[in-house]
Amino acid sequence: MAKAKTMYYCSNCGHASGKWIGKCPTCGEWNSFVEEVVSKPSSVKVGFVSDQKKSKPVPVHQIVNQSEDRIDTKSAEFNRVLGGGLVPGSIVLIGGEPGIGKSTLLLQMALNLQGKKILYLSGEESHQQIKMRADRLKGHNPECYILNETSTADLFQHTLELEPELVIIDSIQTLHTDTIEASAGSLTQIRETAGELQRFAKASNTPVLLIGHITKDGNLAGPKVLEHMVDAVLQFEGDRHYGFRILRTTKNRYGSTSELGIYEMGADGLREVNNPSELLLSQRDEETSGVAIAAMIEGQRPMLIETQALVSTAAFGTPQRSATGFDLRRMNMLLAVLEKRSGFRLSSKDVFLNIAGGLRVDDPAIDLAVVAAILSSAEDIAIGQDVCFAGEVGLSGEIRAVSRLENRIQEAEKLGFKQIFVSKYGLKGLDIKKLNIEIIPLSRVTDLVKKLI
Repeated sequence: MAKAKTMYYCSNCGHASGKWIGKCPTCGEWNSFVEEVVSKPSSVKVGFVSDQKKSKPVPVHQIVNQSEDRIDTKSAEFNRVLGGGLVPGSIVLIGGEPGIGKSTLLLQMALNLQGKKILYLSGEESHQQIKMRADRLKGHNPECYILNETSTADLFQHTLELEPELVIIDSIQTLHTDTIEASAGSLTQIRETAGELQRFAKASNTPVLLIGHITKDGNLAGPKVLEHMVDAVLQFEGDRHYGFRILRTTKNRYGSTSELGIYEMGADGLREVNNPSELLLSQRDEETSGVAIAAMIEGQRPMLIETQALVSTAAFGTPQRSATGFDLRRMNMLLAVLEKRSGFRLSSKDVFLNIAGGLRVDDPAIDLAVVAAILSSAEDIAIGQDVCFAGEVGLSGEIRAVSRLENRIQEAEKLGFKQIFVSKYGLKGLDIKKLNIEIIPLSRVTDLVKKLI
């Protein structure tokens, strides 16, 4: 037998090389080359073959604008993330950790799209497993067809016979094409199958939803070219110990990348969370120290979230610093600002910080709430349940203005809060008289200390 030919491919950009290279000459990534067995392409074209005519250059002013109606997914959160719905002919990639609910999300959407012919291809689960999940989701779409297949040639044959209006692939790592000899999930197979699916979506004007696996580092498995080929990349994330799931956009050619959708996982599937602030705020019977409410912006949506802090005397020589859902380095910076600008001796204290609900936030406007929670715990003084905070803390101890302050104030007012601490530098052009919530302006951290203690 002839010796199998091997090539080395960069897992980051897909650059091919006949030998192993330490540094990729195209993207500059180190130790990214992996070995793949390759063969000459078959003379028989088994992939999707379109009947489109050869394209030719067209002047940009001669191109006619065509407004295509988006497909309503019957999920307000999913539509929000996609920018208004699925665009015909688009290809969308959804990634996330195992067991987070990617298959549940897409199967639930397929079952709710009544009147749409949908082909759901699964290379990981049998028909019976999908049927059990469908019964649990309690959806009903008589035109949702399940296909258990891993070959792209068979997939395209079924699409010619069925002519679906939407194709769902679970998952791209299980597909393989006969044009190359490589195992399913390898870099070359993922690149080739994604290319065939892209040609199918554009030629047939059928949207394709792909589920993608992720690596232990949290990145989408496969070559980086995969993310460049698709029209939108969504990330489905959340802590499995909590019921919340967040659908984020990292790439979207048809909408904004700052939108996100929030779901709650239950026994009968995913439920949309229209007002996440009410769920992220704990219902406490009595006021306790170390708790402060932050008015934050996640994507384009204002939310109020609870920050919890615990400050105690260090039992050992080196004090502990721990933050869950918040950047630990930023917490250490805020502690240094408190000690330097306000005179609080926290260098010998253990400080623990937690963002309630299992969320991870990076909005700088949460700084003021973090500082307030730490001060509340250190002095054992409770902050009122009708008080919230929105402000960024600088290194010199000043309270800096944050973006979209009016949206944050309106969200706090809608939920019944009576006071909100903000930066006085962000009140320009804001009509305070029409608001039913008291605005307390601050300029420095010392002002916050005087108000709380």
